Amino acid sequence: MSETTAEKKTWRFPKSFWIANSVELLERAAYYGVFIEVTLYLSRVVGFNDIQAGWLAAFYAAGLYFLPPFTGALADRIGFRKGLLIAFTLLSIGYFSLGAFPYKTAVYPTFIILIIGGSFIKSVITGTVSISTNKATRARGFSIFYAIVNIGSFTGKTFAKPLRADLGLVYVNYFSAAMTFLALIVIFLFYKNIQKNNDGKTIIDVWRSFIKLISNVRLTILILIVTGFWMIQHQLYATMPKYVLRNVGEHASPEWYANVNPAIVILFVMLITQLMSKVKAITSMAIGMFIMPFSALAMSLSPLLSKMAGGGDLILFGSFKLHPIAVMMVIGIILQGLAECFISPRYLEYFSLQAPKGEEGLYLGFSHLHSFLAALLGFGLSGYLLSVYCPDPRLFMPFFQIQLTTGIHIPADLLAHAYDKGYVIWYYFAFIGLFAGIALIIFNIVTKKIDSKNASVNG
Repeated sequence: MSETTAEKKTWRFPKSFWIANSVELLERAAYYGVFIEVTLYLSRVVGFNDIQAGWLAAFYAAGLYFLPPFTGALADRIGFRKGLLIAFTLLSIGYFSLGAFPYKTAVYPTFIILIIGGSFIKSVITGTVSISTNKATRARGFSIFYAIVNIGSFTGKTFAKPLRADLGLVYVNYFSAAMTFLALIVIFLFYKNIQKNNDGKTIIDVWRSFIKLISNVRLTILILIVTGFWMIQHQLYATMPKYVLRNVGEHASPEWYANVNPAIVILFVMLITQLMSKVKAITSMAIGMFIMPFSALAMSLSPLLSKMAGGGDLILFGSFKLHPIAVMMVIGIILQGLAECFISPRYLEYFSLQAPKGEEGLYLGFSHLHSFLAALLGFGLSGYLLSVYCPDPRLFMPFFQIQLTTGIHIPADLLAHAYDKGYVIWYYFAFIGLFAGIALIIFNIVTKKIDSKNASVNG
């Protein structure tokens, strides 16, 4: 029986594949539940200002994207099962500690624990999916994995809203700790090592690969360009929750608005990938890159929509009320999801084409450095922009305290007018996205000319 025939007849995978995907769902629910609230938690509960919270969240998110090649090498040495046991033990301790010890001095070591634990997950789970599939079933296996990731993302953010609103932000951390502890039990009871050997790369080998990659000017420039795209996407977590709650009110649901992104990806990624299958990777990527600025621009248009609606909520589908800011957020997030469908499936393909022949695998190990940079820069910039255009409402409390103690009148609409220019935040990200899209086109033109020239010289 040929591989092609087998692929048509079965979606069967070994037990290890389904266990890996099950714990991936739990881990993603835990991660996104905390991540959608992370800057809120750092400011409201721990007491950091917007800039400090932005850089701390940047450190957390960036670390999760940088470490996996290194912890992956370690997992290859000690075995996937031990790697996952370490990962979920650290994550359970980390999430619980984040809720139980909401102090500034405790946050730093807690984030380090979460970064190390989370970095094991990224490498070991994808490694398990790869090993437990073959040439005939790999595409289907990774499509299931990708769907599981998005379902986990959707689930975590769905639970985060009622936990925040009804119990408090601390309980989001306890929810995540429960999810990862459950995953730890599943791994302990059911997961078996499936590696054929443990002779993978050493951490030193991985570091040498990293140095080699950043020494490659072409690939480094490509990573920097694509960073612009993902900086906007990270604003779902860096800027959007605070922006919505400060402008709309505590009854708003930024967690659920963010869920529009994975929903769009799940619904359209296969269709768009199929439609783009006959065009070059750079073409599909360019479409996504130029959609992205419009997502940020849409988010900036809520004042215009509010004026059109007479300053009140919009009535959708006859009875459903939604604030103009929420409407434009959802539209912007829909555009982000569509942009992701165009760029994400083709980025690795295009990245590998820029790598030296025969070394594609080495370079692909660090192909997600753009997410590391996007998290670092996106969250960092967000803190500064929020502090200027959409400041923490607690900063205004002293003014009202002065009014109570001295009788000096403070305008009642002081806080409302403080956010009059909040929409300007999204102009910054629209410009970054537009600049990245133009840079990608220029990059493609220049590299094609260089390759053509080299080919003619060598020919």
